[in-house]
Amino acid sequence: MTTSQIASSSLTSIAQQTRQAARRLAVLSAEVKNEAIEAVAQALESATPEILAANAADCEAAVAANIAKPLIARLKLDETKLKAAIAGVRDVGRLPDPIGVVDIHRELDEKLILKRISCPLGVLGVIFEARPDAVMQITSLAIKSGNGVILKGGQEAVRTCQALVRAIHLELGYTEVSPAAVQLLTTREETLAMLKLDEYIDLIIPRGSNSFVRFVQENTRIPVLGHAEGICHIYIDEAADIVKAVNITVDAKTQYAAACNAIETLLVHKSVARDFLPLVAAALQTRHVELRGDEATRKILKISPATEADWATEYTDLILSIKIVDSLEDAIAHIHKYGSKHTEAIVTENSSTAATFLAQVDAAGVYHNCSTRFADGFRYGFGAEVGISTQKMPPRGPVGLEGLVTYKYQVVGDGHVVATYAGKDAKPFTHRDL
Repeated sequence: MTTSQIASSSLTSIAQQTRQAARRLAVLSAEVKNEAIEAVAQALESATPEILAANAADCEAAVAANIAKPLIARLKLDETKLKAAIAGVRDVGRLPDPIGVVDIHRELDEKLILKRISCPLGVLGVIFEARPDAVMQITSLAIKSGNGVILKGGQEAVRTCQALVRAIHLELGYTEVSPAAVQLLTTREETLAMLKLDEYIDLIIPRGSNSFVRFVQENTRIPVLGHAEGICHIYIDEAADIVKAVNITVDAKTQYAAACNAIETLLVHKSVARDFLPLVAAALQTRHVELRGDEATRKILKISPATEADWATEYTDLILSIKIVDSLEDAIAHIHKYGSKHTEAIVTENSSTAATFLAQVDAAGVYHNCSTRFADGFRYGFGAEVGISTQKMPPRGPVGLEGLVTYKYQVVGDGHVVATYAGKDAKPFTHRDL
């Protein structure tokens, strides 16, 4: 056997184990799953020194390899970030159980009862870049939703991911959730092999660049929940409160520039540009943001020119492109041309203008008078997220538990047959909701 065949055989065995563990997990009670989630949180707390040491080694290697700054920012897992992630794990434990929910309960006829009941998807395959915190988020969501999960992190984060999964496996061994329900892959070769496991994996969730997500979609028969680029905009309307506009813009660009919900382009109505732009530029430049602008903007600010490529670029860095527009319609047209359907915002005190923007902009998140950085499963109260979906079909936006369940129809009768309800003397259905 070739090396790739051996790797594929080994991966098939791992997927089979995950499938078996997922079937057992699917029927566990909410109480048992919550106990396992708390065990995961405690394991991560106990292993904090080992996790941080592993992450420091990953970061050091990334710097030596000249990895891009935005990737290093995503990779870094300090004590504050780790504590927040552990708090997110516990938040998932406090959420209502999404499994076994009856959303249709209907009498088709006397003693012939239909129920539509939520159930797990089965096994998730999650591929992510330098985001070790994704291991914790996804593990807790998978356990809560009754799904097994196969994780494939980026090479940059391999030590951190291994330390996290070691800790998780250790504590899950003392619960009713099998450690086999959470698996970690570590090599690039395993990524392609994983995409061919349609017999065992029910959903692939890629978290990475637009080209990477497209590569995944083109190389698998497994359904893909795709979140690619986050080219987000804020439009400063002619009726904007300038102080609000400055504060929101600064937060949306600088609070965490490497995030997919940070803005990459600022659109400004021409009537407020001369008042707003010097103020926002000063605030952004204090935070070391490189500004690029169209010709109209550069008549007000001494900054570098923005090219056509800038409008279509996700920087994930302290770089912001600025464009002056003539109207709300122009702003919406620009967003529709260059946006990635992730998150878009308007700053205005005109409620009618805001309503038009919220209704007409096509994105998973549309905001009024607040930062795009709120586009996050934890901030939405989902506990955590497996990713953000920019596709039209649901789930859309930050995907928490609701995106990890499907449903089945259960019909219970008492000797009923379809022939009774067909033909000349067909008996009618009652179709009575219970």
